Amino acid sequence: MQLRHLASRMVSAPIPETPVKPQIPAAPVPAATAKAVEAPAIVGTQSVDSRAILNSIGEVIYDWDLITDRLCWGENLARALPSLAEIDLSSGMAFGALLAPESSTSRYDEIVKSERADEGSGVLYQITYAIVPPREVGGAGSIWLEDTGCWFKGVDGRPARAHGVVRVVTERHNKERRLARQSQFDTLTGALNRTHLTEQMQRILDQTERNRKAFAVMLVALENLFVLNRTYGYDAGDEVIAGLAARLSANLRAHDLVARHAGNKFALVLPDCGPEDAKYAAMRLIEAVTAAPFETSAGAIPATIRIGGVVGPRDGRTTQVLFQHAEEALDIARQRAGARFVAYGASLAREDSRLHALQIADNIVSALNERRVELAFQPIVHAADGRTAFYEALLRVRLADGSMVTPGSILPVAEKAGLVRLLDQRVLELALVCLNENQDLRLSVNAALPTILDPEWPDRLTAGVLANPGAAERLTVEITETSMIEDIAATSIVIAQCKKLGVKVAMDDFGAGHTSFRNLRALAFDLVKIDGAFVQNIVNSADDRFFVRTLIDLARHLELKVVAEWVEDEETAALLREWGVDYFQGALFGSAGPENAQAFRARHVTLRR
Repeated sequence: MQLRHLASRMVSAPIPETPVKPQIPAAPVPAATAKAVEAPAIVGTQSVDSRAILNSIGEVIYDWDLITDRLCWGENLARALPSLAEIDLSSGMAFGALLAPESSTSRYDEIVKSERADEGSGVLYQITYAIVPPREVGGAGSIWLEDTGCWFKGVDGRPARAHGVVRVVTERHNKERRLARQSQFDTLTGALNRTHLTEQMQRILDQTERNRKAFAVMLVALENLFVLNRTYGYDAGDEVIAGLAARLSANLRAHDLVARHAGNKFALVLPDCGPEDAKYAAMRLIEAVTAAPFETSAGAIPATIRIGGVVGPRDGRTTQVLFQHAEEALDIARQRAGARFVAYGASLAREDSRLHALQIADNIVSALNERRVELAFQPIVHAADGRTAFYEALLRVRLADGSMVTPGSILPVAEKAGLVRLLDQRVLELALVCLNENQDLRLSVNAALPTILDPEWPDRLTAGVLANPGAAERLTVEITETSMIEDIAATSIVIAQCKKLGVKVAMDDFGAGHTSFRNLRALAFDLVKIDGAFVQNIVNSADDRFFVRTLIDLARHLELKVVAEWVEDEETAALLREWGVDYFQGALFGSAGPENAQAFRARHVTLRR
């Protein structure tokens, strides 16, 4: 709209009787040239009002005869472009010689190389470029110009004349460039930000589809940033991060990309880089970082890095997959003592799983040694009236960072690592302490198969009960049906010892192992807990209803008390109550809460039978 208005104003403006003399006198235009140009000359013929407007807004008009290359300017050139007042700009070539290298286009390119055709009313254009005045006339850097105009064809159809308006937009251009940089680059390090990196990654992936060349993606992590911040301060930490970005860039090729991926992590993208080249580049970067400390306001600070790398498109054909695999490789590099660079490979997932298991095992051992194993109590209520009968003491492990993990996330690893016995023993110890301190409390604890098979466990149980008088008759040991089937003889010994001490015994997950009637009767359990997997869907499943009722009838025949697990709604509870279940356990009556012995003392909870 602005272009069309400007062209209309310039082409149709009335020619005053007294022309305004241009600052740079124009030589007479040959008659042949004048006839060849279809557009009327306007420079030097603007009305006084129009010229005043241009002066006030810092714009200067021009008229360019492309055939003679004569360039004429409005008389306010010195005011609009003072740094050019002393320069001969009477030709397009002289003006073009000032074009700055950072310009993406020029007036000449926009007109002479235009693919548009003049249909008789001219062709509008608007471009932005930079010029650099010579130093001898006081030039102090690039001047960005916005050039708006219209060109007209000659008799041969090619551009013959152009006129337009130029104004300085250096401040606006710099502001736009700063905003663009802020949207693309990290302010602390000057590296690409994560969003812009994703865009560049997509461009590289598209190129890879065409040229079939491999490229590497690396995640570089600065080690021990927490310790660094705590020791030297956050400002020094930021200086190290910024210095790391600069050092990474200095040791990569010009077309490689460096981006800040997260707080202490950088992402590198190396086009045309295969597996061996990636390994060499990673080792070079590791050496460059450790070769010299980083200079900061807090002094020289040494730093080290770990790197995980992938090669695309072999290890992934999308940005998300590539960075996911690079993250997995970096995790392995962080866990290994010797390898500072790990390349993603087909076997890495298995290795990652193994190291994850080792990490969990280490967390369990640390929790045991540092007394971070705790109990969570879930109520088991009387089916008839909902009163609490007793609690199941469930295992919880608190990690060093204060977060809590549940058994499901650690028990499979604990079993493989041979740590279940230790966890069961700690739970038993904590439960006995709670029973000793709360005389109205009743608890049940679990004994896993490794615990049942441990020949020393009965002696530990005896020692614990004797150390806490009065606790035995309020304690129940739960043994899963599947554990019992594994070794009937060992289970018999444990049950006999429990009975001798006055400890009750429950069969947990009743129905999961399909034990024989003979074994169930011979082992003399006090109660059975029906596996919740069968209970949770009895409202909708006729098969589950039949099976649960059969289990209840069997327990009744053996005069065993019955607990139904996973009771989560009143409709399920009503059915089970009708069938004669004695106790309920499930979300409907309370989930497992972080209630340990200390919490019970602090809250003065009185528990009833």
